[in-house]
Amino acid sequence: MPFYECVLIARSEVTQQQVDGLADQITAQIEGDGGAVKKREYWGLRSLAYRIKKNRKGHYMLLGLDAPPPAIAEMERQLGLNEDVLRFLTLRIETIDEAPSAILSRRGEERDRDRGFRGPKPAGRFDSGRRRGFDEREEYRARGDLDLMDDDSGRGEE
Repeated sequence: MPFYECVLIARSEVTQQQVDGLADQITAQIEGDGGAVKKREYWGLRSLAYRIKKNRKGHYMLLGLDAPPPAIAEMERQLGLNEDVLRFLTLRIETIDEAPSAILSRRGEERDRDRGFRGPKPAGRFDSGRRRGFDEREEYRARGDLDLMDDDSGRGEE
């Protein structure tokens, strides 16, 4: 049987338990049609890139599926009818990776990182607190160098 990945976004008003219940319904339907759910990840309540049906946040869930195509079609039909599901996307893949997805691995790295020290302050518009004089600015120094070159060029008046 082919492998699929399905990412669904549920409304932010539902709880995590209700999203898990929705995933349980999908699992029961897929297993009833002769397939299996190989991977299940809850990514959490995340901000959406733009508003979808008046929602700014959504619960994200990833499912790795090993199922026949008619079972996937029925799953997508059920997800389209469910009003708690904002969006879903199902892709056919070659293999189901058992390792955590990029979303979960990046979240783990963020927790491990020390938040106290964020590194040296980058150079901004003002390099330091030292005040420069009027003549010390670069354009005036460059003009002054050109004036000196004209005077010391060795071309004197003949």
